Amino acid sequence: MKKKWWQNAVVYQIYPRSFQDSDGDGIGDLKGIIQRLDYLEELGIDAIWLSPVYKSPNDDNGYDISDYEDIMAEFGTMADMERLIEEGNKRNIKMIMDLVVNHTSDEHAWFVESKKSKENEYRDYYVWRDGKGGEVPNGLRSTFSGSAWEFDEETGQYFLHLFSKRQPDLNWENEKVRQAVYKMMNFWIGKGVGGFRMDVIDLISKVPDQEITGNGPKLHEYLQEMNQATFGGKDLMTVGETWGATPEIAKLYSNPERHELSMVFQFEHVGLDQEHGEGKDKWDLKPLNVAELKKVLSKWQVSLGNEGWNSLFWNNHDLPRIVSRWGNDTVYREQSAKMFAILLHMMKGTPYIYQGEEIGMTNYPIKDISEAEDIETINMYNERLALGFSNEELIESINAKGRDNARTPIQWDNSANGGFTTGTPWLHVNPNYTEINVENNLKDPRSVFYTYKKLIELRKKNDLVVWGEYELLEDTPEEIFAYKRTLDDETWLVVANFSETPTQWTLPAEGKELIISNYDRSDVPTGEQILKPYEAFVIRI
Repeated sequence: MKKKWWQNAVVYQIYPRSFQDSDGDGIGDLKGIIQRLDYLEELGIDAIWLSPVYKSPNDDNGYDISDYEDIMAEFGTMADMERLIEEGNKRNIKMIMDLVVNHTSDEHAWFVESKKSKENEYRDYYVWRDGKGGEVPNGLRSTFSGSAWEFDEETGQYFLHLFSKRQPDLNWENEKVRQAVYKMMNFWIGKGVGGFRMDVIDLISKVPDQEITGNGPKLHEYLQEMNQATFGGKDLMTVGETWGATPEIAKLYSNPERHELSMVFQFEHVGLDQEHGEGKDKWDLKPLNVAELKKVLSKWQVSLGNEGWNSLFWNNHDLPRIVSRWGNDTVYREQSAKMFAILLHMMKGTPYIYQGEEIGMTNYPIKDISEAEDIETINMYNERLALGFSNEELIESINAKGRDNARTPIQWDNSANGGFTTGTPWLHVNPNYTEINVENNLKDPRSVFYTYKKLIELRKKNDLVVWGEYELLEDTPEEIFAYKRTLDDETWLVVANFSETPTQWTLPAEGKELIISNYDRSDVPTGEQILKPYEAFVIRI
C-alpha cells in the first residue's frame, strides 16, 4: 500500500452548531471554529471533518441541503468558510467537508422544479412512483420512522425519502444528477478542502421497486466514476459512511487499486448493545458483551490486511458519548475515558475524535421528551408511544442512545453556558460544565486531554502504530482486552480492563518500557498484575 498523509493522521469531527458561538445567537459558527483552531493545533490533529455548513432549512440539522455552494446564514458566509480553510492550512489542519448526496432538502432548487410537473426537466432528479391501490408504492421505511414514501397532491405521485420527508432522495440512475454532484465536489476541491466524508454513501445505488437501498448494484461503479471525475489523482482523503459494510465490502471501497475511497466508517461494533431480530433497532437495549466487542474490532483489524484501510471511532454526532455508554461517567469518568482512547488509538487505521471526547464529556440525561431537539428521537418517541411503550422506557432508550447526547455544546470553561455562547444556547449545555471543561483539562497535566495529545504524538513518531501487525490475545479474562502491535523486531502490548472491578491477569511477556498509561505508574507492568478499574497501558515487550 502506497503511503498517504491520512494514514498517520488523526481527524477531529466538529459539529458546528455546538462548537463555538462567536456572535451570541446561541448557535456555533465558522468564526467560532476559527477562534479555536489554536486549541486544535495544540491537541495535534491533522484534519477537521466538518459536519454540514451548507445552506439548509435545518430539518435535520444541516443534513438537508438546499444549496451545496452556499453557507447557512447562521454559520456565516462563504468568505468565513474560505478563511477557515486558509487558517486551518496555516496550522497544517485540512478541512474535510461532509458530502450529503443521497438526498437534498425539499427546498433545493432541483426539488422545487421536480415537484412542478411530471414533465419537468428536473422530475427525474428524484425518485417518483405511482401508488398501489391508493396506498404507498411498497414497504420501504424511513430511518426516521414511518413509510419512506410521501404523497405529493399536485402531481399525484409519491417521492422517496429514506430519512425525513423533507429530505427527498436523489435519483443516481440519472446521469445529470451524477454530473451535477461531481461539478459541486470540484467547486469545493477548488476552494482547497482536504477531502470528503460521504454521508450514507452506500445508499446511492438503490433499486426502490425491489426495496434495495444499501449496497445496490451500481454503487461501486458510481464511486469509481466519482473518483475519476473529482478527487482521483489528488492528495485528498475520502471516507464513506457505510452502515451495512462487511470487511469484504470495505475492501471494495478502500483497496487503492479499485480507485474508490480512502476508507469507510463501518458500524458493526456500534450495534453490539442493541437487541437484534424482527422489528428491533438501536432503541432496543441490551448490555455490551466485551467478548463480542473484542471479536468484532479484531476482525476488522485483521481482515482488511493491505487491501483496505480502517477508520477508528467510538463517537460521532449520531452516537451517544462512549464514556457514558460503555464506560463509567461518574466515579471512573477520567479513567474510563482514557481507557477508551488508549484502546482505540493504538489500533491500525485512522482515528477520529468527536468534539468533547478529548476532555471526557458525558451524555446529558433528559427527564421529558420536551427537552429533545433531534428529529429521529422525537419521531421514534411518538411512534413507540402510540404502539404502547411506556414513557419511562422510551426516555431510558433516549438517554442511552439519543443523538442529542453528542450534540450538547462544547464545555470550554466554567463561565455561563460553558463559554460556548453569551446568548441562549440552541441545545441545553450539560450542567457538569463547571467541572468538565477545556480550561480545567489544559491546566491538569494528567487530564483526559493530555492522554489524547500523547496518543496523537505516539502515532506521529512511531511507524509501528500506523503499520504494525495486530494480534488479539485470546487467553485473557473476558473483561481484559489485550492485543499486540508488531513491526519488524519491535512489539507493543496494549492492555485494557473493560471493567470497574479490579481484575487479575499475568502478562504474557516481560515489559521493557512503559509507553503510556491511564493511572500514575512509575514501574513497567510485568508478570502478575491486578488491573485497577478501567486501567489501560501500553508497554514495549
